[in-house]
Amino acid sequence: MRAPARTQGSSMAKVSEAAERAVPAAGSSHGGVQSLPPRQIKIIGVPLDLGASRRGVDMGPSAVRVAGLEARLEALGHEVNDGGNIAVAIAETKQIGEQSARYLKEITETCAKAAEMVVRSLEEGMTPVVLGGDHSVAAGTVSGVAEFFRREKKKIGLIWIDAHSDINTPETSPSGNVHGMPLAALLGLGPAPLADIFDWSPKIEPENTVLIGVRDIDATEKENIKRAGVTEVYTMRDIDERGMRTVMEEALRVAGRGTAGYHVSLDMDWIDPEDAPGVGTPVRGGATYREAHLAMEIIADHGRMVSFELVEVNPVIDERNRTAELAVELISSAFGKKIL
Repeated sequence: MRAPARTQGSSMAKVSEAAERAVPAAGSSHGGVQSLPPRQIKIIGVPLDLGASRRGVDMGPSAVRVAGLEARLEALGHEVNDGGNIAVAIAETKQIGEQSARYLKEITETCAKAAEMVVRSLEEGMTPVVLGGDHSVAAGTVSGVAEFFRREKKKIGLIWIDAHSDINTPETSPSGNVHGMPLAALLGLGPAPLADIFDWSPKIEPENTVLIGVRDIDATEKENIKRAGVTEVYTMRDIDERGMRTVMEEALRVAGRGTAGYHVSLDMDWIDPEDAPGVGTPVRGGATYREAHLAMEIIADHGRMVSFELVEVNPVIDERNRTAELAVELISSAFGKKIL
């Protein structure tokens, strides 16, 4: 369900000095392996697995680090600071709570801590790179980015790259797993504790929200997409028929229109399980290895990404850490690595 492409607005407000440090302009695409000005990057691990039924994604941040993320980003000329992991409750030590939103209290506490750390990173002129954990961490990441720019009287766009739309609410979720609810929270649909981090909602506007590569959407989520007012939803069929370049160019225009930039939330289950077997909820028919890299390279070309997160790497079901290694490759492409 994709609305026709719209043209980008003719003017864009200047971002703050700190935001400018976080959003460098795109450089030449033929200047070596790194075509963008160097950034200061803050890595933030959020080893949260309370939002899903399948355990193991809490080890995702470690797997991505072991795969050499910091060294790869530094090789591109970026300055990298690893902020370590945010403390997360262990499922066996906590009560599930309401079955319609399992571990919601603990997930909200974790997301609130992540949001504060993201705000501090942006205040220091750094680009946050958040490593999950399950996708419920996005409620914290995006809240932090939105809060930082709200203080500057600006808003952000959101690029949601995922096999799933994650726009269930406790009332519509068939499982009660909160990793299927973060987009609903960010758009103000609920659950309320996640939606109201920093005591305001919604964190993003539907006209600047774009879903890319979805292929497994609950019937109730289809109604929530309509209710939220999100019109820019690119399914895998759109990518098949129109090509990744066209889809990404349109998506970035939508997310960037009238915003200070956009957050990129990448769930590794967007990629086909043939290339990314170690993910929380694998779904056949995803993006290929090269399609995934092209999407990240186009994001780098535009130069307006203000923050990035990568979620749902599950080493328990991975094959020799190759999903985490692919994750590092894709993050490198998003931060400017070029073939030539």
